[in-house]
Amino acid sequence: MGIITEDIRAMVNGQRLGFIATVCPDGTPNLSPKGTTLVWDADHLVFADICSPTTMENLAHNPALEINVVDPIRRKGYRFKGQARIVTHSAEFDALLAWYRQQGVSSKIRAVVIVEVTRAAPLISPAYDSGASEDEVSRRWDTYYRSLRESRGGNHSSGGSNSVS
Repeated sequence: MGIITEDIRAMVNGQRLGFIATVCPDGTPNLSPKGTTLVWDADHLVFADICSPTTMENLAHNPALEINVVDPIRRKGYRFKGQARIVTHSAEFDALLAWYRQQGVSSKIRAVVIVEVTRAAPLISPAYDSGASEDEVSRRWDTYYRSLRESRGGNHSSGGSNSVS
């Protein structure tokens, strides 16, 4: 049995949005959302390079990273630490690309990052510290996000130019 349990697999694959933290050459952090974060197997996560030049450059220099995947309604998730391996232009890349296509990803993929997970830990919001149940927390945040959508007339766009891949 690997580090990634069935509960972790279900949560990560259900959310797909991972926040990837890498280290820039000057030692400062870089945090980038990746909407292609999925479980590859019991010890590995993957994400695609769709438009991630800084993340990819950082990983080429230092493969250490952290990934956070959190359900924004339940306010629970997981933190993963690991080592990245960038896969491009190979039979392995072709297999990963075909797998991503089966997952419904249609964007142009430049590379795939395979992350060997060395540590996984749960992330749980302080919203639970008062004894609130998961249903109570979920209702609170579901109501909050619904009110945001309604106040914007259903417009989800922030108008910014940053992409979430």
